[in-house]
Amino acid sequence: MAWESIAKKKRQALKESIPAEWVIPPTIFPPEDQLDVTTFPQRSGFFTDRELEITSTPAQSILKHVSSASWTAEEVAKAFCKAAAAAQQLTNCLSEIFFDRAIAQAEELDAYFKETGKTKGPFHGLPISIKDNFNFIGYDSTVGFASLVNDPATHNSTMVDLLLDAGAVLYCKTNVPTAMMIAESVNNVFGRTMNPRNRNLTSGGSSGGESALIAFGGSRIGIGTDIGGSLRIPAACTGIFTIRPSFGRFPNFQTRSGLAGQEAVNSVNGPMAKTLEEIVLWASTVVGQQPWLKDPKCLPIPWRPVEIRKPLKIGVLYNDGLVTPTPPVARALEETVKKLKAVGHELVTWAPTEHKGLLNLLSQMFVADGGKSVRKLLEPTGEPFRPEMAMYSEAKELGVHEMWQVHLERNALCKSYLDRWNEAGIDAVLCPATPYSTVEHGKFAYVGYTGVFNVLDYPAVSFPCGLKADKSLDARYANHQPFSDVDAGIRNDYSADAVHGMPINLQLVGRRLEDESALAMVDVILKALAPTDGTK
Repeated sequence: MAWESIAKKKRQALKESIPAEWVIPPTIFPPEDQLDVTTFPQRSGFFTDRELEITSTPAQSILKHVSSASWTAEEVAKAFCKAAAAAQQLTNCLSEIFFDRAIAQAEELDAYFKETGKTKGPFHGLPISIKDNFNFIGYDSTVGFASLVNDPATHNSTMVDLLLDAGAVLYCKTNVPTAMMIAESVNNVFGRTMNPRNRNLTSGGSSGGESALIAFGGSRIGIGTDIGGSLRIPAACTGIFTIRPSFGRFPNFQTRSGLAGQEAVNSVNGPMAKTLEEIVLWASTVVGQQPWLKDPKCLPIPWRPVEIRKPLKIGVLYNDGLVTPTPPVARALEETVKKLKAVGHELVTWAPTEHKGLLNLLSQMFVADGGKSVRKLLEPTGEPFRPEMAMYSEAKELGVHEMWQVHLERNALCKSYLDRWNEAGIDAVLCPATPYSTVEHGKFAYVGYTGVFNVLDYPAVSFPCGLKADKSLDARYANHQPFSDVDAGIRNDYSADAVHGMPINLQLVGRRLEDESALAMVDVILKALAPTDGTK
């Protein structure tokens, strides 16, 4: 069957999986020109006060409500399923819906709690959304390919088993780009996911379905993956939190990949949420389940308490020598540095000495098979390469010896970066998460600020710094001489009007395998950035 027919039927099946009572009535359905739909839950009258209370409550408080029997797991599950249904209709953020299964699972948890007086596990009754590539028995993991539609998983990803064993309620899977290798969530099967804060703008990729769902209010904690920025970019585009962890901290076994077997740079998974506390909750809980007993590549490192040195010494990467941050991001970084200095932290300039070399290697790693992995998944249905994936359609395969030379060069650059870090005596690097606050659909052109830390395997937190793009402050670049054609193109595409009002994320990078410290340092930074006049 041709890919167009497969995609059309899959989209229709997804639409029909939304229960009739959760289909938004035409009388309150937002018009296409209403760009910000994050206000829909509160203003539409579509949700009850109880549903709004549940979906706006942080995960740790949800767990307390359920464990104290003030809320049932069933009513919590129904509230989030309904919110996810609305998010899908307004942003096209889902790829699989299993609300009935989630509600049945929640009912079982309630029965278990009533019978035993105990919770099943640390995530008892907490709805958690998962990215499309996590295998869940009975459901597709298409990763955006028509050839993988109607090919339901016969096994669970290790992470899915861990979450179910911990009592989490899984209720939906979220949209991704083709092969999860585009910085915007768009594919030929499900189409494009929109940013709920402004539907003319991207929610990022490849975990862009997750970021859209969370920013809308249809999930408190969602799980994504990151091989070149796929957690940090969508978090930045929607103004939420995430951590790209060090490889081996969280289980990633038996997830589907568009580049299966590629391990020159490792894919990792991690949480996405509206608050830093929810990120820490997820991370500490998952590691507390001893995932190294289930995933052969997980490291037996418990989640550790940390004490952060104060004041911090932070290296600031103002630009990577290849692409200049757009004006909102440049301003946010400068203002954040000023605020950190004002409370006594030491900020020093961090040079992008190895960045060009590391990013050149990353691009070679992604297409080392000559695009065979992607082509093999496109050919059965005659599906074309999307224009964003030109590098895969044009790639030349590297031989084994050539690939080994890439590994040698990678290792040398990683050693150089580590030596320079040690010599500088810094605790972390603060830098843009992307050149953009976010950007119009089809214009996301650079992943260098995230991808370099995948090669280095450093933990990196994407966090909203509390500032927003402002067309009066960010109208134009300041004294800009483009570093490259890509840099010039991003400048030409930049529209202060288009991104006005969008939240701005920055990125904090820590030492490898010191993920706890990276999150703790972000907490210190957020406290320094918090308004002191009582406003929020």
